[in-house]
Amino acid sequence: MSLKESIIKERLPRHIAIIMDGNGRWAKKQGNVRIFGHKNALNAVRAVCEGCAELGVEYLTLYAFSTENWNRPKMEVSALMDLLVSAINTETDTLIKNNIRLNAIGRLTDLPEKVCANLREAIERTKANTGLTLTLALSYSSKVEIIEAVRRIASNVADGKIAADSIDGDTVSQNLYTCGIPDPDLLIRTSGEYRISNFMLWQLAYAELYFTPTLWPDFDKEELYKAIVDYQQRERRFGMTSEQLGQSI
Repeated sequence: MSLKESIIKERLPRHIAIIMDGNGRWAKKQGNVRIFGHKNALNAVRAVCEGCAELGVEYLTLYAFSTENWNRPKMEVSALMDLLVSAINTETDTLIKNNIRLNAIGRLTDLPEKVCANLREAIERTKANTGLTLTLALSYSSKVEIIEAVRRIASNVADGKIAADSIDGDTVSQNLYTCGIPDPDLLIRTSGEYRISNFMLWQLAYAELYFTPTLWPDFDKEELYKAIVDYQQRERRFGMTSEQLGQSI
């Protein structure tokens, strides 16, 4: 029986964020080059998107390319950018079919123009979709995101648009790339690494963290269901007590 049957629809995480890790190691295990792993990773992306859409998850954010990834060998970076263009072109019709709206966050101007153009077109074509919102974090750094937010807020204070003593958590959230998107309820990281690698540092403050040894290309719908079932077995207190929440596991 699929773990899907164990999922309580009323307790789904509204927003799932995923650090997709292990493509290179997966390719090495197959006796192949790293880009082979990146190509096969698309199957996992497709499976997770479909799984979330079928369940009714509202938001899915995938950490696709960090600012640190620009330091990888030029040949691998170039191949990744080509693969990104190909994936966007190939998968847009599938996104439309599954009522999935595409979004992107990060320093998008750092991306090659061909990538930006295809990304803009896909976002435009899917903007009317009302199901899952799929956000790709590209050339993304949470530290840079926070620094840019602080600069915008400081500029608004200097211009007299807001008072310094009125700045609160909402002010910061409204100036992040993710403005308008609820914070993740569940973070999944694959490949057995136990860190969040400069990903959504502000937004993950109260997320449940789930780490799995499964390499990303092997991550499928059942692995997604396993993570969600684990999430639903936890008690989310947000600093309160069980008695205050009036719930228990």
